[in-house]
Amino acid sequence: MADDNLVEITEQSLVNLTEHHLQHHQNHQNQLDLVESIDLTNHALVIGQEFPDVETCRRALKDIAIALHFDLRIVKSDRSRFIAKCSKEGCPWRVHVAKCPNVSTFSIRTLHGEHTCEGVRNLHHQQASVGWVARSVESRIRDNPQYKPKEILQDIRDQHGVAVSYMQAWRGKERSMAALHGTFEEGYRLLPAYCEQVRKCNPGSIASVFSTGQDNCFQRLFISYRASIVGFLNSCRPLLELDRAHLKGKYLGTLICASAVDADGGLFPLAFAVVDVESDENWMWFMSELRKLLGVNTDNMPRLTILSERQRGMVEAVETHFPSAFHGFCLRYVSENFRDTFKNSKLVNIFWSAVYALTPVEFESKISEMLEVSQDVILWLQEFPPQLWAVAYFEGVRYGHFTLGVTELLYNWALEGHELPVVQLMEHIRHQLTTWFENRQNMGMMWNSIVVPSAEAKILEAVADARCYQVLRANEVEFEVVSTERTNIVDIRSRVCSCRRWQIYGLPCAHAAAALISSGKNAHVFADHCFKVESYRETYSQMIYPIPDKSLWKDVNEGAKGEMVIRPPKTRRPPGRPKKKVLRIESLKRPKRIVQCGRCHMLGHSQKKCTMPI
Repeated sequence: MADDNLVEITEQSLVNLTEHHLQHHQNHQNQLDLVESIDLTNHALVIGQEFPDVETCRRALKDIAIALHFDLRIVKSDRSRFIAKCSKEGCPWRVHVAKCPNVSTFSIRTLHGEHTCEGVRNLHHQQASVGWVARSVESRIRDNPQYKPKEILQDIRDQHGVAVSYMQAWRGKERSMAALHGTFEEGYRLLPAYCEQVRKCNPGSIASVFSTGQDNCFQRLFISYRASIVGFLNSCRPLLELDRAHLKGKYLGTLICASAVDADGGLFPLAFAVVDVESDENWMWFMSELRKLLGVNTDNMPRLTILSERQRGMVEAVETHFPSAFHGFCLRYVSENFRDTFKNSKLVNIFWSAVYALTPVEFESKISEMLEVSQDVILWLQEFPPQLWAVAYFEGVRYGHFTLGVTELLYNWALEGHELPVVQLMEHIRHQLTTWFENRQNMGMMWNSIVVPSAEAKILEAVADARCYQVLRANEVEFEVVSTERTNIVDIRSRVCSCRRWQIYGLPCAHAAAALISSGKNAHVFADHCFKVESYRETYSQMIYPIPDKSLWKDVNEGAKGEMVIRPPKTRRPPGRPKKKVLRIESLKRPKRIVQCGRCHMLGHSQKKCTMPI
């Protein structure tokens, strides 16, 4: 047999062979001038070296072939032996691995470790397969799912001196992601079991999945944790933000969220859903589930204020399921539309003055100024009625919260989880919510004031401004506050000021602060309950409990005979690289970007230089 002619190598000759490999590799590196020399001591083979199974042996030899820059050819591979040699004709390198008796391990029986060939002289290596790429990047992808294919191929070239194509890097990442998180198809199949675990581990939570058609293709998923429901109903402002983000994974879809706002102005996601496609029907379904979630409790709390971009599907769904709610525009959406429509910095500045005008008289005055610049403002106001966004006319209470913070949150969720199966995306969201609850619960326990820090700062500013006012007391609860500009009437029992700022923002204005100080009262006590530290602590008083690993859901699946098997939706991401957004010719003619203040939204200065009081 050919194996009998192989020479067994002594310990001293193994050292010489290792030195030979090191010298050969160093020469190769100098020729290519691409990567730094690699420590190959971990790649040396010795007779008697054992491997758990033949697959591990095959992978180890492939890694060595890539590290030492030679091509490997497999001569024999079966259940009992593995024989490989250098692919270059005439090169004596050869290894024989055989199964150990009575155990599952394999060991190196014979080894001829000397190379006489020059090895691979270019960057392309036959052993650098998709599977090898997947194994090479698995630990990196575990830490950073956003690891891009172009980064993968560059890192492999730098670290291993091997060139792989973009498609190899992309497929390697796909395979590694599937090994770490499961496939997209498995994610949909596990949804019924996952919803069961959500309800089991967090009693009182809502988790439901729906399919469509005879094939049971995924259509909708709705999740809301009991901790979020209790926190919203008992302590949050009666304010909800609605928005959605489009998912870019293999089967696309849309992520929808309804988020509240806590006492300190932080986002408080109440419910979220994934649907196969954004449609009027799916918006109607989502608001229906949200109404069921709140149940009769909405009758006991103040009328809800809902902010959104007011797209047709949203408007109809809100009117159907929350007919008494005040449904207003997100000011960012309205202002961007106004700016893009008129492209006039003077008009934009007047627009923001109109937005924050506290009374109808002030608002109409600003509208008159805008009409002097452009009569087209009338047509724009017909499309965006002031009753849906202007402070002077909007009937709902927004507590100074005018834009959709949930938009950025959804964008981040979609970005961080777009390559994850739907179950893993839901787990990513749950992990973030759990962290928020824990951190904010600890933060709330550290506060000793009556109101949260953001409200504290605004009240202290109002108290400072109140010093220049003269207060005339009419009776125990009514006061006349006189300033150089105008006189305001304050009723501390009803918590009303004629300037309307107290009613709109929920915190005592400077006039109210002057009246309260003159009567010996603490202005902090007169803030709305939703700004109190007590309310903040109650918001995060519950916990979101962990969900066991999917390997432990087996009993649930086995126990439910005839359980519905969810298949992926019909919609799929089209093949190829996504088309780049076409640059419109007219965009090149737009005026140079003007700085816009993040506080007062006026153009021409930044937030740091803003003179408007906080």
